[in-house]
Amino acid sequence: MADERVNKIIEILKKEYPDVKIALNYSNPLELLIATILSAQCTDRQVNEVTKDLFKKYRTPSDYIRVPQEELEKNIYSTGFYKNKAKNIKRLCEILVENFSGEVPDNMEDLITLPGVARKTANVVLSNAFGKNEGIAVDTHVKRVSARLGMTDNTNPDKIEKDLMKLVPNKDWGVFTLLLIRHGREICTAKKPRCHDCILNKLCPSAFTFG
Repeated sequence: MADERVNKIIEILKKEYPDVKIALNYSNPLELLIATILSAQCTDRQVNEVTKDLFKKYRTPSDYIRVPQEELEKNIYSTGFYKNKAKNIKRLCEILVENFSGEVPDNMEDLITLPGVARKTANVVLSNAFGKNEGIAVDTHVKRVSARLGMTDNTNPDKIEKDLMKLVPNKDWGVFTLLLIRHGREICTAKKPRCHDCILNKLCPSAFTFG
């Protein structure tokens, strides 16, 4: 019965958010990969502000390799953790050139070998840049909303992903993340979820439990 309930939830969310799409701006897999790395501990809006100029300056992995570390840090400073992010971006671009002919790999196994790329980032890139569903990206919104909906009891993102992959049809893995993020931002917010306005309140075990 759990699968039927989850299918109903997905159906309702698709009708509510028919235009749902990733909030990060990008025009190719490399841009999406870098934007996703920059989005760690940073808002998508701020990342888009930074990448508006960044993607004009650097278009290929070789461009990122050539730029001095300090200059790249200045370019991405406002996204936070800029030293580590710049280091990872430069190193992953070196690996792309050395091992993948300068192209972003289109499979989970290779993507997670890149610095700064764990399953969440890899899932975002695979789903949105390549149209491949190899898993479900679990960010803070997906973690919170899926728990409130009773889809998982776990707190570890990898374990949450495994729980969700058992419940959500493979064809919906990519859009499922986007739907929960949108719903988490607009209705099922962290501090004061709007349960009375929620289209899922009849299917949600947590509905109306928040003061």
